[in-house]
Amino acid sequence: MTVWDDLVGQERVSGQLAAAARDADALVTAVAEGTPPPEASKMTHAWLFTGPPGAGRSQVARAFAAALQCVSPDRALGGAPGCGFCDGCHTALVGTHADVSSIAAVGSQILVEVMRDTVRKSFTAPANGRWQVILVEDAERLNEKSANAVLKAVEEPAPRTVWLLCAPSVEDVLPTIRSRCRHLNLSTPTVEAVADMLVRREGIEPDTAAAVARATQGHVDRARRLATDPAARARRASVLKLPLRVDDIGGALKAAQELVDAAAEDAKQLAEEMDGKETEELKAALGAAQGGRLPRGTAGVVKDLEDMQKRRRARTQRDSLDVALTDLTSFYRDVLALQLGSRIALANTDAEDALQRLARGSSPESTLRRIEAIAACGEALDRNVAPLLAVEAMTMALRAG
Repeated sequence: MTVWDDLVGQERVSGQLAAAARDADALVTAVAEGTPPPEASKMTHAWLFTGPPGAGRSQVARAFAAALQCVSPDRALGGAPGCGFCDGCHTALVGTHADVSSIAAVGSQILVEVMRDTVRKSFTAPANGRWQVILVEDAERLNEKSANAVLKAVEEPAPRTVWLLCAPSVEDVLPTIRSRCRHLNLSTPTVEAVADMLVRREGIEPDTAAAVARATQGHVDRARRLATDPAARARRASVLKLPLRVDDIGGALKAAQELVDAAAEDAKQLAEEMDGKETEELKAALGAAQGGRLPRGTAGVVKDLEDMQKRRRARTQRDSLDVALTDLTSFYRDVLALQLGSRIALANTDAEDALQRLARGSSPESTLRRIEAIAACGEALDRNVAPLLAVEAMTMALRAG
């Protein structure tokens, strides 16, 4: 199984990246042997991966990083890089390769303080691997200062450094950065492709795989989570009941509170799983004495970690709310499809009774207004409006729609 096999519905992009990885391997080999490099190479120093949520931008970029670090002996015999089982591929895929740096937004932005060390590292030669790979998973969250730091690095990169930037669209990236990148746009995987992946990779029953793939409309990560996590299925079921619970003001406000509380509980669970372990590992690395006392002068490092964890909890709560808003939008989209007599397949067949009830009891115009209210909630959250206020405004609009 190669590094490309887990990329769902991205055969075109996989083919382009496999060709680039082959040329990249030939370039490094030529330099090592003192022979002329290939004249026409498909490899370049900066790549921009775009595509809708769930298309697998980060997974594609990480697969490419693994192929660039592939050390399989089959390459010398004409095999393509990206075997999936050598040490270079394996460590790049699981995130432990010394020459693959991954940056993701912890809060709403990637701060310049986070990027400085990474940018500095990008100008060094690979320590053990064949390339120095910098993967920025949320390039749309670079703020002005961190984006400018990245720009300087991609303008004049080190000879064996590769930048892999991921964002929803090219418009989300600074024009001066995207003009220096090779752009690859990913498509949303088909429902059938996602269901097939769940059956083959996760061992999910075909009927369940088809249902969650249809419910998430080709979002690979969400489909996998729904298929494997009962708690995620319970949260989605609760969200799909919300449209029937906002008939009056009291019901609308209660539904909003429960939605925000559920998102906060998600963030709390993640914090319990990760924060304690990270803190103990950092204290051990700093040489904390028995009883937890830190060496003098290291308290600031622990404070920085605590600040990062706080930002991550806020980001996790926002991400959970985003999922709920997506589910609600999908629900009302199905209502609208029924009202208009559309032949498109319903995404939420497990809530068909509720869909039919709302479709009969409202007009297409009111359904569109409700969809607009959900979008307005997302925009308010983007502007850092307090989550409860934003969600209450939405549920009240759903009631009045």
